[in-house]
Amino acid sequence: MLPLIATSILLVFCNNNNSEKSTRNLSKDIQKLQKHPKFNAYWYQGKAEITSYKLSQNRYGEIHEGTAVNIYVTEDFLPEKQVKADNRNENNVPILKLNSTKKYVTGIYPYALMTSTFSPIDTNQQAIKISFSAQEWCGNTFVQLNNRNQFEIDFHSYFESNADRELSLEKNVLENELWNLLRINPKNLPTGNLEIIPSFEFLALNHQKIKAYKAEVSLKEKDDFIVYTINYPELKRMLVIKVTKEFPFTIESWEETITQRGKILTTKAAKINTIQSAYWSKNGVTDTKERKLLGL
Repeated sequence: MLPLIATSILLVFCNNNNSEKSTRNLSKDIQKLQKHPKFNAYWYQGKAEITSYKLSQNRYGEIHEGTAVNIYVTEDFLPEKQVKADNRNENNVPILKLNSTKKYVTGIYPYALMTSTFSPIDTNQQAIKISFSAQEWCGNTFVQLNNRNQFEIDFHSYFESNADRELSLEKNVLENELWNLLRINPKNLPTGNLEIIPSFEFLALNHQKIKAYKAEVSLKEKDDFIVYTINYPELKRMLVIKVTKEFPFTIESWEETITQRGKILTTKAAKINTIQSAYWSKNGVTDTKERKLLGL
């Protein structure tokens, strides 16, 4: 997830350390996904989980201060149209949605980023849909991935070399989806030497080619936390996500370290607060109390 203006965009996803588990997410056989026993009681209360973060964002070779917000919520999804269902139907797919947002200012002008990832809760299928958008004073960038027979990607940018393009990719692990798997049950996370499609934010921001890259992925427990690390040697990029060891596996912080022109730069996000809220019904002028709780 990163601020971006790109000439091309790439994608990556992780696998698991033993070969059988590494290919689980790529299997055509739909299997039941093991979610945490407390999952339904927590996630089906008619509320979203909202977590705010203090953000230090790498951009243009410097670190810029801002905020990030992760909004997790369960929804029913239409598998063919790949949009949120308006009505109940036995064919609907229960999904966990993550809307990940970032806001920060570079010099005189601001960035606003958002990535939406829609992951099936009950099966081992990969994310059904991912979209990314970036707005800043130079213009807009928008990318969407639909999971069909292949990954179908449509992206638009104000850059001539990157405008109005479509492509298809063979299915590999998607970095964006891993943030959802962390919340469903970290035991389902792939590890080992994998082929991963990196986040749309990173690919667009850093003008990288859209494809899967080799990655070294590990999951370790440290004190009261789970630390999930994805290292991309070719991209000189490492992502480290820190999650509470106990359910509901709250994402406490993350770091993304990139080496550019011999300089090591690290984006950091540290949790401010987490609340549960039916935020969609709180859109009045007076509905600001919970925003203050989030430190926004």
